[in-house]
Amino acid sequence: MMKKYVNAKQILPQHLIEEIQKYVEGAHLYIPQKGRKSWGSANGSREQLEKRNMEIQFLFRQQGVSIIELAARFGLSEERIRSILYDK
Repeated sequence: MMKKYVNAKQILPQHLIEEIQKYVEGAHLYIPQKGRKSWGSANGSREQLEKRNMEIQFLFRQQGVSIIELAARFGLSEERIRSILYDK
């Protein structure tokens, strides 16, 4: 989701605006968040995908389930299954 732009005059002191204008004037400037969390860490998505990938690896290596069957079972392409199996 794209955040709404804020006019610097509304939130920054004039001396700071003048200092920034020495480097950038009239352009949009993005200031990143401090301490941003990595993707999926806030809502558990990363953990769910890691768990799914471990299950895929287990089924393939320990149970002998084929790549075609894993793709169908997990709703993924055969290429994606291969990347999960061979990238780690």
